[in-house]
Amino acid sequence: MLPTLNGRIQTRIFMLVVFGSAITFVLTPLLPGPFGFDGESYKVTYLILATVLVLGVLWELVYHLIQQFRWEKDWPTMFGLITAINEGALVWLFLDEGWIPGIDGENFPASVFWAFFIDFSVIWLIIWLWTNGPMRVPFIRWRFFGGRIV
Repeated sequence: MLPTLNGRIQTRIFMLVVFGSAITFVLTPLLPGPFGFDGESYKVTYLILATVLVLGVLWELVYHLIQQFRWEKDWPTMFGLITAINEGALVWLFLDEGWIPGIDGENFPASVFWAFFIDFSVIWLIIWLWTNGPMRVPFIRWRFFGGRIV
């Protein structure tokens, strides 16, 4: 299967909304730093997840442009895992500079980086593993229609 741009965007949105939300709900109280079972912690982690979603859709457009220079118009599966580095760095920049509405990034303690790193890495790894493995079984149409969910 060669995922289309539309399919990659749909898959990204679906995976972050379904899996990302569930993982964030479970993981937020376990994160180091000022996080816990309070509403502010959940607000921050879900706003970060929303930022990953919005910036991720924009990243898909950039990836699509880059892929046009490759013969297969796609790239190896491992690149999907490695893109976590640039996407995570951009989201961290937005968080650290206070560019995420609703989050005051400039007053965060240093331990928030590790909370962000753990949260982002766990969500990215689980979604990457699920998308490149078990998702192909229950979503047979997803496999044959370029990664489209709808």
